[in-house]
Amino acid sequence: MKQHIVRIVLGLAIVLLFIGHAARFYQIGIITQLDNIIYDTRLRVTMPGTLDDRIVILDIDEKSLQEVARWPWPRDVMARLVDKLFDKYQIAIVGFDVVFAEADFSSGIKRLDELAVKELKQIPGFLETYERLRPQLDNDGLFAKAIKDRPVVLGYYLNSEKDAKRIAAIPEPVLPKGTFAGRNIAFTTWMGYGGNLAPFQQAASNAGHFNPLVDFDGVVRRVPMIAEYDGAYYESLSLAMVRTLLGFPKVEPGYPAERMVHKGYSGLEWLKVGPLTIPVDETASALIPYRGGKFSFRYISLADVLSDRLPAGALKGKIALVGTTAPGLLDLRSTPVDSVYPESRCTPT
Repeated sequence: MKQHIVRIVLGLAIVLLFIGHAARFYQIGIITQLDNIIYDTRLRVTMPGTLDDRIVILDIDEKSLQEVARWPWPRDVMARLVDKLFDKYQIAIVGFDVVFAEADFSSGIKRLDELAVKELKQIPGFLETYERLRPQLDNDGLFAKAIKDRPVVLGYYLNSEKDAKRIAAIPEPVLPKGTFAGRNIAFTTWMGYGGNLAPFQQAASNAGHFNPLVDFDGVVRRVPMIAEYDGAYYESLSLAMVRTLLGFPKVEPGYPAERMVHKGYSGLEWLKVGPLTIPVDETASALIPYRGGKFSFRYISLADVLSDRLPAGALKGKIALVGTTAPGLLDLRSTPVDSVYPESRCTPT
């Protein structure tokens, strides 16, 4: 009899242990790792392994650094790039996996401004010439003008450090404070950000964060579709690009059935964006639908774009993302499909 009781108690203990893990009251490392191994294996077996012709990566590669300049490039070059992409190559949208956080004075405009109010202020004809030439030397102004009224989506990063800074500007939240009041949702929460200069943020169609969610084993499997900062909710770069393409539909949270709410579960199940429904987990993150290993999308050197070496129609209607594979700029991640995967992110500029 005692043996039966012991077996029953041990069985119940094991069941409760697994229930607690499944309910995420705590995490059992070996079970989580086993789940990850099964998921990674299933992903590698079922992923299409083909190129998605709708998307291209505009690559700041070694050739681009050799032919154009070391990174970061002057903003007048970036303005020329944007003009070419839309006017000549007729892309549908471009997203920048880059942060434009600091002003560009490489044209000498800062010194010219100083001369205009000091040494050369009284020189006849100088101020007239200065006012005529200044717009041509304002690299930041040229870039802001190039992205204005075009489907351009900027990227920025969120910071979780205790003393995190708030650098430059980020967009308005996609969902305001209080949206999820009374609901048990474990959003990723951030303390600061590295954004883009205010004129760029104001000129761009949209912006989104490019923070991945790194699992405890160091592998990137998910991205927070919406992340919490200062009580409000901000969309990812991928979601921002999709909404821009769809004409800026609202993000509508989807919740479990009422019977589940009565049982104590009030989390987030999905996000509805226009015709799309995006399943999310308890952190409002979505699994990344990897197509294959690195270079599963078409990579085009930005040097070829700037030098007009692409055939006509090569980018027409494409979804373009500016990123990098240059070793000095490369942000490598471990993923379920490749241990060294280029995340196409450039260092802040």
